[in-house]
Amino acid sequence: MMDWTDRHCRAFHRRLSSRARLYTEMLTTGAVLHGDRSRLLAFDPGEHPLALQLGGSDPGDLAQAARIAEDLGYAEINLNVGCPSDRVQSGRFGACLMRDPRLVADCMAAIIDAVDIPATVKCRIGVDEQDPEESLFGLVDLCASAGVGVFIVHARKAWLDGLSPKENRDIPPLDYPIVYRLKRERPNFTVVINGGVTSLDGAQAHLSQVDGVMMGRAAYHQPEILGAVDRRLFGASSIDVTSSGAVEAYLPYVRAELARGIHLAAMTRHMLGLFHGLPGARTWRRILTVEGARPGADIGVIERALDAVRTASSARLFAA
Repeated sequence: MMDWTDRHCRAFHRRLSSRARLYTEMLTTGAVLHGDRSRLLAFDPGEHPLALQLGGSDPGDLAQAARIAEDLGYAEINLNVGCPSDRVQSGRFGACLMRDPRLVADCMAAIIDAVDIPATVKCRIGVDEQDPEESLFGLVDLCASAGVGVFIVHARKAWLDGLSPKENRDIPPLDYPIVYRLKRERPNFTVVINGGVTSLDGAQAHLSQVDGVMMGRAAYHQPEILGAVDRRLFGASSIDVTSSGAVEAYLPYVRAELARGIHLAAMTRHMLGLFHGLPGARTWRRILTVEGARPGADIGVIERALDAVRTASSARLFAA
């Protein structure tokens, strides 16, 4: 989710669910240690519970980055051992680390020694020609010996040789059963499943086998899914958050960020998936995309787009 789940995206998603744990986009240790921390690591307190996802392979750098994150108030440090992008491979982090599980365990040991907040791993079931029976269980057991108890598993291999990052999201077949088996055979570990989950019905089905479900692109492209998470997955008695309700709840945040000099499009780009399949959805996207990109675009752009959706919905009801 690099370049997607920035702080504006997370602030918006939090308006849809108060219970789901949010994760940052993956940040490299180099960016954390030497980059603009006020831009890269800033977050709204309302985003909690919030985890920082790190990319790196140097135990010392990861420990230092984890300490910085803990001092800033993050609730979890997650090491990404699953991203297959080219720039990740060139930096020797992400999915290519599945080939060096002992190094991953060393990295996790360094993070755990450095901070008091939970340290977790997000991985694949294997890469390239690896046997998932060996790669997944071997990585998990080594990391567990370092003190890790939570594993987020993308239930497909990453093919680093021959497939693009986009193809790696779809072509390698999903293998949910091996993740279920991991939970059965390592019952003391918290196992979270990831990959190909596109609905809350699907998430609920997985929760009969594992402890948690991570949703990425489905939640981003159709964020209204998150509006029912608190009730359906966490058992909250609250009423589901509607898309319109989430927009209205997000407006105070948008006003505050505009006052700080943030461009409107930096926030509205994360809202384009709302109202998917509903009357006015195309107008919603057009207004936010076209008008939101103009210099000086203000909160009125969102209000006009929301009015257009409501007008389209009312017209459909009247026609019916």
